[in-house]
Amino acid sequence: MAWRSNLSRNLKELRILFSPSSSESAATRAFIEKNYRDLKTQNPKLPILIREASSIEPQLWARYDLGVERGIRLEGLTEEQISKALEDLGKVGASLKP
Repeated sequence: MAWRSNLSRNLKELRILFSPSSSESAATRAFIEKNYRDLKTQNPKLPILIREASSIEPQLWARYDLGVERGIRLEGLTEEQISKALEDLGKVGASLKP
């Protein structure tokens, strides 16, 4: 998972939104619990914002250079699929570099 250490090179900010109690956000909560520490250790200067709100669908947002943002809805995804979605957002950031 070498792509994880490249996130801070390709992203300016990572935001994860989810509901603290809904079943739709269960995989997102589990992903955060299992992966946050590793992501932050490998990308200490990357802002990783965790936002909890009632009745919100789980989402993953990446902000790139020049304020460009991309988001992915996480409802119905497994932890592995969420990890793949994050990897894909990192690849988008790499493709946006001049």
